[in-house]
Amino acid sequence: MKISDVKCHVLVADDFDPGLTSSAQDSLLVVVTTDEGIEGYGESDLNPWIGRACIEAPGTHTMGLGVRELLIGRDPLDIESVWNDIYTYTAMNGRRGAVIHALGAVEMALWDIAGKAAGKPVWQLLGSRRDTPVVPYASLQPGGKTFEAYRDALCLSADKARQLGFRAVKAECTMAGPYAHDGMNESHERHTDLVAAVRETLGPEIALLVDVQYVWRDAETAYATVRDWGEFDIYFLETPIWPDFLDEHAKLAKLVPFPLASGEWLSTKWEFVDLIERGGIGVVQPDVGRVGGIGEARAVCGMAAERGLPVVPHCWKTGVSLSATAHLAFATPGISFIEYLPPQLCIEKLRRELATEDLVFENGEIHAPTKPGLGVEINWDAVKAYGQP
Repeated sequence: MKISDVKCHVLVADDFDPGLTSSAQDSLLVVVTTDEGIEGYGESDLNPWIGRACIEAPGTHTMGLGVRELLIGRDPLDIESVWNDIYTYTAMNGRRGAVIHALGAVEMALWDIAGKAAGKPVWQLLGSRRDTPVVPYASLQPGGKTFEAYRDALCLSADKARQLGFRAVKAECTMAGPYAHDGMNESHERHTDLVAAVRETLGPEIALLVDVQYVWRDAETAYATVRDWGEFDIYFLETPIWPDFLDEHAKLAKLVPFPLASGEWLSTKWEFVDLIERGGIGVVQPDVGRVGGIGEARAVCGMAAERGLPVVPHCWKTGVSLSATAHLAFATPGISFIEYLPPQLCIEKLRRELATEDLVFENGEIHAPTKPGLGVEINWDAVKAYGQP
């Protein structure tokens, strides 16, 4: 079996709102086709036009070849070898960042093909299985242009997630900093008020995760806000400090009684070395697409396991990425939660419409997928409706 074609679909929802801190409004959907007619689907979380260019651009020399041209004619089941060759021969195009993010979508599609060819779900091909259920947390990004509106929307969604049976909820507290929702600029004290309100809504039994999206640049400023957050019994605080400032991240980790989580932006297992060794990280968060694919994500999980650190993969995307993340989790004992955008609670059309995943959510858990490959069915009407030139 050989790869015969690679197509990239740039998708953007027709109600795209640049003020909404949500990358689930767009998607890079990669379709890899074989000469036996098997199609594999992959996705990654990056600007989809940039991702398409990273894959489709022709090469110019041996250190800067094109991803697509390196794929055509290759055996799609030889996933590790294909990944290593693309990494090697596109090195000058980008050993980190967008090229690797795009490669993650390709690699995801190859695993989908492998599972379909074998007639097995991908997690069964990964060589191990966890003995505990996979538990998703409801990842909630509210609307609202004022603190009161934002708080009320977030608490309403948190209560609905509780009623749906989620055992864990993540509150996106993005009211200040570079990625503030809709231009908000609330005081850091208001962030504490928000976390308190969500905890009160959820009660003591549901795990609370908090994401502030890189709002601070140093440990001292961050600690001034979060020093009392231990009373809210949060499972982790996600991305409190800009990822380049690892020493400040490590300082904050020593000051607070809860773990810090990060890693969503990193590409390749090698970028995680510094984060784990220097950053005082308590929870490791690879994104399956951005890190370079399922194989790289598994390598990161192995690094975390060696150090006794739990993994909670990032996944703010459609059912394609969610499925890949779930398959990773079913083969990885060290993953404590996976991120899940409940379609009932999110406004992003692509999350609701692009793909149907083979994931059954029941009693706060996800059942192991049974369909071959990633178990994803693409809604081609949505691809047509939201496709961009």
